[in-house]
Formats: sequence, structure tokens, C-alpha cells
Amino acid sequence: MESIGLISIIMAAYNAGNTIDTAIKSVLAQTYGSFELIVINDCSKDDTADRVRAYSDSRIVLLENEHNMGVSATRHRGVTAAKGGWIAVLDSDDAWEPDKLEKQVTLAARTGAELLYTGSAFMTADGTRLSSVLEVPETVTYKNLLKQNILSNSSSLVKKELFLQNEVQDDTIHEDYACWLKILKSGRTAYGVNEPLLIYRLSDSSKSGNKLRSAAMNWRTYRAAGLNIFSAGFNMVCYTVNGLLKYGRLNKEKGQLEK
Repeated sequence: MESIGLISIIMAAYNAGNTIDTAIKSVLAQTYGSFELIVINDCSKDDTADRVRAYSDSRIVLLENEHNMGVSATRHRGVTAAKGGWIAVLDSDDAWEPDKLEKQVTLAARTGAELLYTGSAFMTADGTRLSSVLEVPETVTYKNLLKQNILSNSSSLVKKELFLQNEVQDDTIHEDYACWLKILKSGRTAYGVNEPLLIYRLSDSSKSGNKLRSAAMNWRTYRAAGLNIFSAGFNMVCYTVNGLLKYGRLNKEKGQLEK
């Protein structure tokens, strides 16, 4: 097995008691074992922290915020505490396939990539797996990413130094998308594993669950990334069309399950 050293997995958590066990177990099942899992509890009002403490694995680190900081600041705290040279993000309601990290590490070693991603599978809010998958291209450039954010946050693997240099802390935008755009705008290329190694949980309460809200955040992300009104407008059209195609299929399948 190839190795890139220690990977720090960052999991911001707020009232994640119903989902965090699935997320943590998917990390502990990874075939690439050189990792630490940093869970940052953002003042949850449920049993999130107790569920994390129940694991005896020394690779799991629990940090507790003194006050509610929001997801981007909470994630930043985890990254600054990370000991690894690479950062992987996993949201507390998502999960990974067991070979997710291994396949990305192999690709990074082969290509010299500094930012990587994977395809996605999907599950409903109650954990029911859908048959639909999001396929991804082998590489993505800045211009590609502007038209559709196929670089799912929970599928990312990025060098820590590169992440910190381009990190965006702003919960009114898609801060992860803004970070990837900044990285690729420098001329870098992101590399993908076209397999559904991330299982993304569809939830109406998530930042991307409300499509109108998500679109508004995407517009602000484009503007924060320095796009003028015309360029932002053109890419918003592409984003909207791609989003309708993607979520149209998913919503149809969800509807059939709910009948």
C-alpha cells in the first residue's frame, strides 16, 4: 500500500447524535490506517459528545468548543490542531466506503496531486441507500469547477498547508467550494477517483438541502471568489442546470421510496 503519512480527518459536529456513529465507524473501517480523527463538538445540545467518548480508539480526538462557533470556524479549529500533513473532511452525517482513503492515497502518490476528490453515492435522512451515484471526471480545473461543484466536501483530501493558505471562514457561503476555487485558480488541477466512495446523506436541514438557499449561497460564493456579475451570472446558469439534473434524479428516487 502506498503511503503519504498521517491524514487528519476533520469532523465538525453539532447535534449529530443520530448520525455520527455511522460516520465514525466508516472512518475506523478504513483500509488506510495512518490517520487521526478529530471531532469538534460545536456545543451540541444532544448526546453527540457522549457518543464520541464511547469509542476507545486512541486515534479519535474530541475537542469541545466553549461556545457555538459555526461550521467553518469549528472546522478551522480542527485543522489547526491536526498533526497530519494531509486533511480529509468528513461531515458528521456522511460516511465513507472502507477503501476511500487508500484509493486517494494511491492516486496522490502516482500523480503528485495536492487536492483530490471522489464520486458519491447517496442515502436518505434515515440512512436508506439510493441507487443513484454522482460520477466525477479524472481531473478538474478552475474553469470546470466554476460550472459545477463536483468536489464534495466530505470526499476531499488536501495537503494541510494548501488548505490553510486558501481556507475561507464564512457560513453565509459554500466555504468549502470557495476554498477549492481559490486553490484551483492558482493553476493547480484536482484529481478524482470515479467511484462512489463517499455516501452523502440527503437532508432538507443541511446547507445544501434547501435549493433556493443553496443557490443564494452559491451566488455569494462566486462573488467572494472575485467573479464579476456577468461571469457569476453565466456560471450560475450552468450551476442551476447541473443541479436540476443531479437532484431531479435523486428526488425522483426518494419519492418512489416514500410511496
